[in-house]
Amino acid sequence: MYESHSLLVLPHVRVQNANAISSPMTWGFPAMTAFVGLMHLLERRLTARDVPLLFEGVGVVCHHCEPQASHRGYTHAFHLTRNPVGRDGDTAAIVEEGRVHLEVSLVFAVRGDACAAPAEERAAIAREVGELLLTLRVAGGTVLPGSFRGRRWNGPELIPLDEQEDERRQQSKRLLRRWLPGFALVCRDDLLHERHAEMRADDPDTTLLDAWLDLSRLNMTCRGGEDDGEETIRWEARRRPGWLVPIPVGYGALGPLQAGGDVRRARDTATPLRFVESLYSIGQWVSPHRLDSPERLLWYVDNRLDEGRYRLRNDYIDNAAEFV
Repeated sequence: MYESHSLLVLPHVRVQNANAISSPMTWGFPAMTAFVGLMHLLERRLTARDVPLLFEGVGVVCHHCEPQASHRGYTHAFHLTRNPVGRDGDTAAIVEEGRVHLEVSLVFAVRGDACAAPAEERAAIAREVGELLLTLRVAGGTVLPGSFRGRRWNGPELIPLDEQEDERRQQSKRLLRRWLPGFALVCRDDLLHERHAEMRADDPDTTLLDAWLDLSRLNMTCRGGEDDGEETIRWEARRRPGWLVPIPVGYGALGPLQAGGDVRRARDTATPLRFVESLYSIGQWVSPHRLDSPERLLWYVDNRLDEGRYRLRNDYIDNAAEFV
């Protein structure tokens, strides 16, 4: 796990109509790739403003999540917009778009000369980042002007982390408690591979997809016993180690890299293009006070270009790099 030197905290950002469809197979909370994309965009905009700040990772603590969907039993349906009729008077087609209202705290690992600036200059830079965020989209959603305002929370902050181990530990505890109540999304590749090994012991043909689906659903287990001499059977839900959810973690290449302009109707004719599909893993929602440092909730880019893999990593577990 790498150590961050400074953190840029944007607390309690209110986002309206963010994208709730995180991948072709998952929905509910936006994909972490959306927040990493926001991180890169912030860095580019700040570079254009000559702000000496470089971004290394991003963490998200969710305080409120309200999917715009209704459900009856096990059937869920998104709330869709009805568009005006076309010029010919016919009803316009409805494109399914999942939306969710969010309130999240964004935690960025940053470095640069701005991190060593005096406190007043750091506060000015943090306010500038907060004002810039209000002009951008977060996972396709609109940032509401009421963000960062509240009597219980501070505004955006650029916080240098203490270099002394003991002082850094105490500082980390104070920061993590500040983000309560809420839950941070972390990656649990280890649980996916452990479950895969357990299932392969019973069936050698079991794949990682089988293990992923097993951890993503509610599994019922039949248990037998005796009651007054009579055999009884009861069904119980299999307990899982925490609040686990299926998540996309990046993209895998479906073919070779194409030169810019070789693919027709591409948005950008100068940038190389590659067709990809989503990569999936298992995530876990963890309360921030259960983490030993803010670095545990950070996500960062760990591409393997020679293998055609563009994915994100999270160091909630120390041996995260061992898992594909």
